[in-house]
Amino acid sequence: MFSFLKPDSIKKLQKQYDAKLEQAMKAQRNGDIRGYSEITAEAEKLYQEIQGLRKA
Repeated sequence: MFSFLKPDSIKKLQKQYDAKLEQAMKAQRNGDIRGYSEITAEAEKLYQEIQGLRKA
């Protein structure tokens, strides 16, 4: 009934995903390829979680 009062978990995950992509971009620009790949892997996990929530 009051679902509009609950925080949207997809929006929260999307913000985290966007932040991870930005971190990865900065790491790549600084030449930290290992850090870039680790952060990109974390972002990919968040993306998979977002897609799972959208399907449900």
